[in-house]
Amino acid sequence: MSAEISLQACVTLPKTTADEVTWQRWFDRWFDDFSSDELPSVTEYELSVRLTDDEEIQFFNRQYRHKDQPTDVLAFAALEVDCPQSIDESPLYLGDIVISVETARQQAQQQNHSLECELAWLAAHGLLHLLGWDHPDEEHLKAMLDRQAKMLHLIGLSIDLTALPDPFA
Repeated sequence: MSAEISLQACVTLPKTTADEVTWQRWFDRWFDDFSSDELPSVTEYELSVRLTDDEEIQFFNRQYRHKDQPTDVLAFAALEVDCPQSIDESPLYLGDIVISVETARQQAQQQNHSLECELAWLAAHGLLHLLGWDHPDEEHLKAMLDRQAKMLHLIGLSIDLTALPDPFA
């Protein structure tokens, strides 16, 4: 399986996190780890990742989720629309992930890990949403966070799950 990632960096980033090769490597490793029953049945995938600021992500959050505030990551899944593309198409366009680098920086600092780790964490979260994962309750959230932790481990990063804020508190 392969995935083509289109990276759009709309903000200034450290060289290590702005490198498209790094992002492509992360997603390739993640796609290699998914089992065939976790993915639509094609061999090639496409998605975009937009790295932006709080102002732009707040605009998207307001327009699409009716929440007038910045957030860390948004995922717009192409397979959730009323008329999705044929599953037989290859490459299959999965959708778009939008990440606020401003919020990611704040969260990385609060949770005492690197910006690279936080961006990978948010990208993994967005990818899972593109693939149909959701977290409406604590059980689903725990499964999703555990999978994200595994995804980070696959690319040589880690995050302390106990340092994350409890969204259900």
